[in-house]
Amino acid sequence: MIITMSTLSSIAPSGMHAAQMRLDSAAHNIANLGTQGFHSQGVALSEAPGQGGVQAQVTRSTTEGVSLERNIVESLSASYAFKANALVIKNGNATIGSLLDTFA
Repeated sequence: MIITMSTLSSIAPSGMHAAQMRLDSAAHNIANLGTQGFHSQGVALSEAPGQGGVQAQVTRSTTEGVSLERNIVESLSASYAFKANALVIKNGNATIGSLLDTFA
């Protein structure tokens, strides 16, 4: 796939959405740490065919229980992924602005 400015405008927001879903899922799991019979959530990521980016879907574990450590690490990882995608958008916008200044 050739990456263009238009594909960047769909890839980064979908990455931010997926990261937010991961963070929400980890927070939900942590909030239910002491809930009897609770099955933790996760987020399955897959390629978004034809449009670039990623698709995210909430999944439920088949086993009971919550790993606090795993969910804290997932929260941090999701936070970094969100920030990285936000930087892609910011830098893409700066590049477009520079190109417009050059051609103006």
